[in-house]
Amino acid sequence: MTASEIRQQFLDFFASKGHQIVPSAPIVIKNDPTLMFTNAGMNQFKDYFLGNRVPPNKRVVDTQKCLRVSGKHNDLEEVGIDTYHHTMFEMLGNWSFGDYFKKEAIAWSWELLTEVYKIPKDKLYVTVFQGDEKENLPKDQEAYDFWKEHIAEDRILLGNKKDNFWEMGDTGPCGPCSEIHVDCRPAAEKNLVDGKTLVNADHPQVIEIWNNVFMQFNRLKDKSLEPLPAQHVDTGMGLERLVRVLQDKTSNYDTDLFMGTIHTTEGLTGKKYAGTDDKKDVAFRVIADHIRAISFTIADGQLPSNTGAGYVIRRILRRAVRYYFSFLDVKKPLLHELVPVLAAQFSHVFPELQQQVDFVKKVVFEEENNFLRTLESGIRRIEDFIQHAATKAVDGKTAFELYDTYGFPYDLTSLIAAENGFSVDEKGFDAAMKEQKDRSRAATELDMGDWVILDETPNSVFVGYEQLESTTKLLKYRTVKAKGKEQFQLVLGQTPFYAESGGQVGDTGTLHFGDEVIHVTDTKKENNLTIHFADKLPAQPDAPVKAAVAKDKRHNTERHHSATHLLHAALRQVLGTHVAQKGSLVNADALRFDFSHFAKVTDEELAQIEAIVNEKIRENIPVVIRELPKEEALKLGAMALFGEKYGDTVRVVIIDPTYSVELCGGTHISSTGELGQFKFVSEGAVAAGVRRVEAVTGSKAEAFVNEQLQQLKEIKAALKNPKELVKSIETLIQDKSSLEKQLETLELEKVRALAAVIRHQAENINGVNFLGQVVNVGNAEGLKQLSFQLKNEIPDHVLLFVANVGGKASVALSIDEKLVTSKGWEAPKIIKEYIAPLIKGGGGGQKTFATAGGQETDKLDQVIAAVKKLLTA
Repeated sequence: MTASEIRQQFLDFFASKGHQIVPSAPIVIKNDPTLMFTNAGMNQFKDYFLGNRVPPNKRVVDTQKCLRVSGKHNDLEEVGIDTYHHTMFEMLGNWSFGDYFKKEAIAWSWELLTEVYKIPKDKLYVTVFQGDEKENLPKDQEAYDFWKEHIAEDRILLGNKKDNFWEMGDTGPCGPCSEIHVDCRPAAEKNLVDGKTLVNADHPQVIEIWNNVFMQFNRLKDKSLEPLPAQHVDTGMGLERLVRVLQDKTSNYDTDLFMGTIHTTEGLTGKKYAGTDDKKDVAFRVIADHIRAISFTIADGQLPSNTGAGYVIRRILRRAVRYYFSFLDVKKPLLHELVPVLAAQFSHVFPELQQQVDFVKKVVFEEENNFLRTLESGIRRIEDFIQHAATKAVDGKTAFELYDTYGFPYDLTSLIAAENGFSVDEKGFDAAMKEQKDRSRAATELDMGDWVILDETPNSVFVGYEQLESTTKLLKYRTVKAKGKEQFQLVLGQTPFYAESGGQVGDTGTLHFGDEVIHVTDTKKENNLTIHFADKLPAQPDAPVKAAVAKDKRHNTERHHSATHLLHAALRQVLGTHVAQKGSLVNADALRFDFSHFAKVTDEELAQIEAIVNEKIRENIPVVIRELPKEEALKLGAMALFGEKYGDTVRVVIIDPTYSVELCGGTHISSTGELGQFKFVSEGAVAAGVRRVEAVTGSKAEAFVNEQLQQLKEIKAALKNPKELVKSIETLIQDKSSLEKQLETLELEKVRALAAVIRHQAENINGVNFLGQVVNVGNAEGLKQLSFQLKNEIPDHVLLFVANVGGKASVALSIDEKLVTSKGWEAPKIIKEYIAPLIKGGGGGQKTFATAGGQETDKLDQVIAAVKKLLTA
């Protein structure tokens, strides 16, 4: 069977058991501060487990894109090294929300594996939770007894909390679980060693393929457990491992899920994949795995970046580049060539990649290209270190610099060092890594308390589409501490406050508990809860609450949100239908819109787009909002955002059915005339294939235009109100350029004269010709030119020229190349260690010449003395 057939059989089997087949959620998590990525099939159903939402169907089945590279579940370093760990993987799952429980889950999993997939029963072992005295949790006798109906008792193994009590994170839904393991070893090995001794022992051929989790508890902040409102079943079976078993392979990578990518990589590299554990084959596996994580995450809306989830994706991509660079001898971008292969392979199950294949390919190519340049710089850095090192060791600080600045993993630094007979201080590297992680953790650490429940009503109702004030009650609250600041999060029975979502910022406003006023500083979503942020708690939490949104801020935000829809349609009309939203920010002051496009938007195109939007504003088109079944909305031509999870019923914003129809949960004006006018503020690049425009509407646009006109008026006045303003400015620029050239000539003549005066003033110190002087020059360039004038005239020189330039210290240091080699002196190091601290500044340059600037102009003589002292040492 092919992987596609195996996947479909799973879905069909549970559909026959009354389960609704649902699509995968995006791999990028939104509205849940505890997670960056979907790391398990249950993530999208978390609200159902917690009781925050009522599931539309009590039984569902799906295949979910998952990513495990950060947090509690982190398999990154094993990926490629072994044959069964992955970053991105598919989790097949069947779910019961308060419906069936252990008996049915166990029976159906056994039926599917042994009767549908025909896995021999003597290959299977199961585990159940043995209990935990510390947590007062008993053995899962119920699961044990149900398994006895299907499998020999000596194949039912007891597992500890680590293996058989599943938890999504430090807090949240959890419960005992029952794993199913397959022994894929040949008969000869089975006769030598009993398979049960290898379960959960990291044996590559005795692997877990399915986990039946019985959700019974919620883990609180204080580590205690409370029962969930209902009992649920959450199962997860890794498709990659299942396919490996059914296709009788010894490696996940030998299945048709990966071999297409591997064969393409062979063709691109000219190397062959043998399936061994050498570095070359590890590289093939790393590439085949990582390209999936990279591609699907970008397709779901997460671009590589230097922070958060974007940084995780950048790390994965760079890990793949490092492997093909180091072990497949490929020095040019490779990964982007695999994106179309992957898109075609998964087009029938995850079509979002095929729909954006050109965009994703472009982003991956640019990321690869940039990192390959960084790698070359890093190699030069380590080669330079080795060339000038006093000992045959790379210190931990340098190894970490290579990792942090150039993306070198420890093993790559170690490899290059070993090739040159060097060792690496691993302990020093680990210490530097720990220090950075501690700093990062401290900067982002969030101390979140448990909810204080006042009312068991499951969740708040949003009424903010229709009204901006509401009388309600406080359901629950908790304390949150971040970066030393204490805040409070409140959940109301109903709320007019819009929670940040879809690019629109959260509302602010007030909560009136009788005469006491609590200011709401922000509103966000956490799963399905609307969270109101406040700086204090009410004195009487159980008092009735009047919730009031800040009206002006909301209305201005709505103007910018509706303008975003007009803008999106105009961009597609002018630039092409390839334009797709890649991010947005809508607030009371402006709008920011990111979109896929591979070239700068010209001034002419911007003017055309702006004209279209303003025309639609003048037409005063009604903004019609309808709630429709998703399929009906898509038939209307409604645009959906990649990476967004939509329910069966969606909110559709229509601004002329022939112009703009989009799925959107945000708030909007009632007609386009309310926008007044639309004006671009800026246009630029965000990432490869992504452009960004910023714009304003309404009173903000009026203020922007008035500001521009006032600046124009002041420019005219400064130029004595010329008749032809542009011509006058051009003349002014030409005159300025001419004067600057004259000044440069005069400054150069001054430097030549100064050089002639001081060239014979060099002082011989221990065989070094030292010339250090405070000089009078017009700019820092004069110091540089003075150094260059004299360096060829004074052998074995150290030239140090310092000046007060415009009230700031300026320094130029030149060292003869012979001295750099014989003495080990390097200009940037001397500046960093001896000069920069004195002038409270910094600088850098080449080994033979460097410059610096700083605040302290009264320390110039001390700078000369410090360097002179270095020469006499």
